Amino acid sequence: MSAIELCRAAELGGHVEGCRSCGTIRAAYNSCRNRHCPKWQGQVCRDWLAARQAELLPVGYFHVVFTLPAEIAAVAFQNKSAVYAILFKATAKTLRTIAAEPRHLGAEIGLIAVLHSWGQNLHYHPHIHCIMPGGGISPDGTRLISCRPGFFLPVRVLSRLFRRLFLEGLRAAHDEGRLDFFGDLAYLAKSDSFTRLLAEARSWEWVVYAKPPFGGPKQVLAYLGRYTHRVAIANSRLVGMDGDRVAFRWKDYRHGGRAKVMTLEAHEFIRRFLLHTLPDGFHRIRHYGFLANGHRAATLDLCRRLLTSPQQEDLERQVESVAVATEPLAGTHRCPCCGGPMITPAIWRYGQAPPSPFWNDTS
Repeated sequence: MSAIELCRAAELGGHVEGCRSCGTIRAAYNSCRNRHCPKWQGQVCRDWLAARQAELLPVGYFHVVFTLPAEIAAVAFQNKSAVYAILFKATAKTLRTIAAEPRHLGAEIGLIAVLHSWGQNLHYHPHIHCIMPGGGISPDGTRLISCRPGFFLPVRVLSRLFRRLFLEGLRAAHDEGRLDFFGDLAYLAKSDSFTRLLAEARSWEWVVYAKPPFGGPKQVLAYLGRYTHRVAIANSRLVGMDGDRVAFRWKDYRHGGRAKVMTLEAHEFIRRFLLHTLPDGFHRIRHYGFLANGHRAATLDLCRRLLTSPQQEDLERQVESVAVATEPLAGTHRCPCCGGPMITPAIWRYGQAPPSPFWNDTS
């Protein structure tokens, strides 16, 4: 919280920019560089998307979401590192196992998995978004196998396997003493109580759903930009603060996605925001299958060789259009008045006194 409070404030240092053409001068403050801060993620997201542009394939892309029941989410909240790791592993294994079966796809797929832990109202709701090409590499590595148009894998089958794999991982973590329980969940430290919870969980419906497929690489990149580096709430959703009450916009998906405004006490708003902090060093974006970090370059090169050249040319055109579309987001230092280049005549660092006077504050 202290990092977010100081983000883009003079205490963290900054610099003064000036325009040689029209004389405009403005002060710019440094970011906190905390990954939970809604102000700092913009440039990180742009850099990440630039690296992903070259990895897009000229095929349809699909989006599948894996969620946890509320009772299991309560366990996850008290054991974030352990349960999030189980969630990632179960999700990736589910997709790769079902896709590898000949009756479904019979191929090795690649996917990007992104962990989210919030809903629109900031309540704790851990789930994983998976973005993947609509096909994979055949077992002998000689061809690309495409899925049916508009259909990737059966979600009911995915849900059953995901439930089994996740509960197996949770059982193993409990047996190995890697789970801790506090407060209302303290009784789950006992093996028999935990076993009863798992038995009940096997009878629940675990929600796995597939969203409509993307139109092409441009749509995939735009979507990834919205989802990969998001925090619990963006500044754009904040409506205002009246005394000690905070108002923000949210979508009520239980009533058709209607836009509403929610007002909370400031302490409750901060409490909900802090529900979604990640354990130190935990990676919330992961790659699996033929998109895994260890061999991604080689397998993507194989995929491109297996694709026909007209498709490849079409991909290059689409990627170029994506680059043009994202170019305005590059954050070039241009004068807001005349568009000329800005120079930096003064810099101050963390702990130093800023130059005086301040002219135009851009924070």
